[in-house]
Amino acid sequence: MTAFRSGLSLRYFLLRMTTAGGAVLFGFVQTFVFARVLSPDRFAMFILVGTIGISLWLFDFGIAKILFVKTREWWLTDRTDRDVARQNTSVVGVYFLLVVAGSLICFAVTASQKHIATVEAAQFSAFFLFSALNLVWLALRNVSVAADEFLYFETLEAMRRVGHIAMLVSLLAGLPLTAFLAAAVALWAILLTLAIMRLQRRGAMTLRIQSIAADFTRFVARNGRQIRQSGTFAACELYIYNFPYVLWPLWLGLGAPTIILDTSFKIVRGSGLIYGAACDSMVMQQTRAYAARDAALLTRATLTAGALCALPALVLAALLLFAGDRFFAFLLGPAATMPAAATPIIIVLLIANALQTVSNYVLLHTGYFKELSRLALLSAVAMTIATLFCALRGADIVGYLTFYAAVYLVGAVLYAVLAARGPLRTARQASAAQATVPL
Repeated sequence: MTAFRSGLSLRYFLLRMTTAGGAVLFGFVQTFVFARVLSPDRFAMFILVGTIGISLWLFDFGIAKILFVKTREWWLTDRTDRDVARQNTSVVGVYFLLVVAGSLICFAVTASQKHIATVEAAQFSAFFLFSALNLVWLALRNVSVAADEFLYFETLEAMRRVGHIAMLVSLLAGLPLTAFLAAAVALWAILLTLAIMRLQRRGAMTLRIQSIAADFTRFVARNGRQIRQSGTFAACELYIYNFPYVLWPLWLGLGAPTIILDTSFKIVRGSGLIYGAACDSMVMQQTRAYAARDAALLTRATLTAGALCALPALVLAALLLFAGDRFFAFLLGPAATMPAAATPIIIVLLIANALQTVSNYVLLHTGYFKELSRLALLSAVAMTIATLFCALRGADIVGYLTFYAAVYLVGAVLYAVLAARGPLRTARQASAAQATVPL
């Protein structure tokens, strides 16, 4: 079976890769524009607010994947089940309320600072909302894919990326920051409405919102064990990827160190989006092979996913190696100077992230939540120890990134070992047992 047997699968792969590329481009455009229209301190403040906002999607605790499984079971059996529509609606509704609450808290906290004007606090709050709505979008993505609306959803995603990038660029032409934020949130509102209405027509969501709290409580009660396991993994991932944003402003203050850290992480996270898009195309083969205990197909599908991730990783690494200095100078302008020693560190993180993404995809989609949570917890502890070591030594931003990359690389190798000793070995042993059964 080839990686793309049908034209529909190929269309989805190309569209997913395009939207993933748009996400990477958006991150770079945002850095480029903000570095030129904001002071370094305000730029760093927006980085912190946006990072906290977008990190809310990690509080999903794997619920979106549970929605996918439940909705997919309902969709493939072609039966009427109002509980599925109500559970999807309840999760999307609760996530939206969480995002709004976070935005209001952001306003209250920033407005309480004497050096921040009310207008600035409103801007930070709007930027938090703009970033945090990715949590709602995550739930809608999983429900849409489960209900065979993946092409429609990715079309909306493409519209979002094009629209938000165009609005960002408009800041360079003199568009006021407040107008940009208002327009960006308005586009979010339109796209969220379109996605929900489409799913409502499919029967995967309902417009009745009176019982959201009760429906959400019932959903959590029914799926408590899976949520706890995937939640541990998500919490550790949240910590590993985001605690440096809290550490460095407290350690070295706002300004260049935070901008350098954010730029480095933007490249790694952006590459992760591309890796995820590549791995998405192989998930159906991997899960089908694992269910059939077809070790050969599972191995081929996983290696194909690795190859699809290796290509962009090598391209990005080559670009950074041969043109990294010019790229960072163009991207950051006068806001900060990227140290030359940071480039090889970022390349190591790019390679490690590719390895970890491929491993995590096969582990997540074959149900190894317990093993993933244990390894993620171990990685979080190792990151904490490395951070304390750097603090005691008084390391600078390059020294800290070096230790971070070393621990991250070790973790990625352990995830790969877990994938080999988990689903791949299970399928291989089952295949061997079937082969020895006498006819």
